Amino acid sequence: MNQKLTPKQKALAINLDTNIYGTFAEIGAGQETVRHFFRAGGASRTIAKAMSAYDKDFSDAIYGKEAKNRYVTQNRLRKMLRYEVALIEERLNRANNPGRKFFSYANTVTTINFDKTLKGHGWVGLRFQLDENEDYNEIVFHVKFNENDATLQQETLGSLGVNLIYGAYNLSDNPRKLIESLYDDISTDNVEIDMIDFSGPAFTYVDNRLMSLQLVKNGMTDAVIFNPEGNNMLPADILYKKNIFAVRGSFRPVTLVNIDMFEKGLEMFMKDSCCSFEETVVLFEITISNLRAAGDIDERDFLDRVDVLAKLGYTVIISNFSEYFRLIDYFANYTNGKIGVAMGVNNLLDVFDENYYKSLSGGILEAFGKFFRQDMTVYLYPYKDPETHEMLTADNLKVSDNLKELFKYFKHNKRIVDIKDYNPNHSEIYSRDILNKIANHESGWEIQVPEGVAEMIKERGMFGYKEELKLKEFS
Repeated sequence: MNQKLTPKQKALAINLDTNIYGTFAEIGAGQETVRHFFRAGGASRTIAKAMSAYDKDFSDAIYGKEAKNRYVTQNRLRKMLRYEVALIEERLNRANNPGRKFFSYANTVTTINFDKTLKGHGWVGLRFQLDENEDYNEIVFHVKFNENDATLQQETLGSLGVNLIYGAYNLSDNPRKLIESLYDDISTDNVEIDMIDFSGPAFTYVDNRLMSLQLVKNGMTDAVIFNPEGNNMLPADILYKKNIFAVRGSFRPVTLVNIDMFEKGLEMFMKDSCCSFEETVVLFEITISNLRAAGDIDERDFLDRVDVLAKLGYTVIISNFSEYFRLIDYFANYTNGKIGVAMGVNNLLDVFDENYYKSLSGGILEAFGKFFRQDMTVYLYPYKDPETHEMLTADNLKVSDNLKELFKYFKHNKRIVDIKDYNPNHSEIYSRDILNKIANHESGWEIQVPEGVAEMIKERGMFGYKEELKLKEFS
């Protein structure tokens, strides 16, 4: 029952369903998806039209011109999907096609170039009906190819398309399984899906942030980004050629320390980098390992954290980068701009822990080469030891003896900079204490979180908060 079908078997299953009928429009990598349906047999029952508007002039004549002549974009894909569906509706009489569920599949991609310097990427999508009397649904996602051969990339794209169409018609009631099924007969090493979006009547209950989480959780991508409105964003669109300032944390919940660290660190970063806010992206990062800290990922807890950050107007990145150097390396794939990271003393001590880098052939030196790269700066927020009450900064921080000189080097070259203008009144705010107070119905924590956050936690019962029942004693 759980045996996965091959692309040919899936294509045949769709072809044999006489009520599924639609078009294929593929730009940039040949007719890779539709050929599966032609080869499976019975395609006349399914395929209304297959086309490849490969030439830009011809493509423009059909779908219109694109801004800046960019054709491998989400906007182009959605134009294609909606144009083709409108064409079906215009040319086919519903009365003569009872029970027909129309669809339009499209992709616009660029495969690896001749010099193999650009791996290739693209947009893949499906606009479809689950019932002839219902409005259309859409599933759209972005892919990044990892294979070093154009033919292999084309084959991968073809299988992805088949998996999408089959999944849409058979797994729409379970989007998590649908996402997993996209990789049937495909290795996660071959292609990366780093953005996905579900919309339409079949997905009114779907939170696309949770769908993004599935991509990282299942190893389909290293990181996903969504804005304060909860919309999934393509990392390349957000990060390309930008200066980046990031804050990592559990944000369970967001505290005044998190905000003070962010605001004071960002202020220093902007001054040091001499850059404008229009040129800078600010990200609050949560790692998968952090979400799994208490076992399996609690999706309600995940949404609670993200909702609070969204209320404060912040863009969130979810990643599988346990080590900081991997996060910086990821950013460097998109930009040559300045990169700043605000972190607490405890986090910096982890960065200087050699045990984290045993899997690297170059050990901690390899990690430092990627982390403390040119134009990257750590903005260090002080930490007050709850036992000794000593305020720890870069000036009195103790690292292993064999790493002391390295630490001095990074500090001397301003790769590690203390945040001086911090608020000392926040020095004894600890998120774990706040969380315990919330769970134990204690008061006092409300003043330790940003304005509006406490009310949100109480109203929505976040982080285990429950209103205490006040029982009256009767004599």
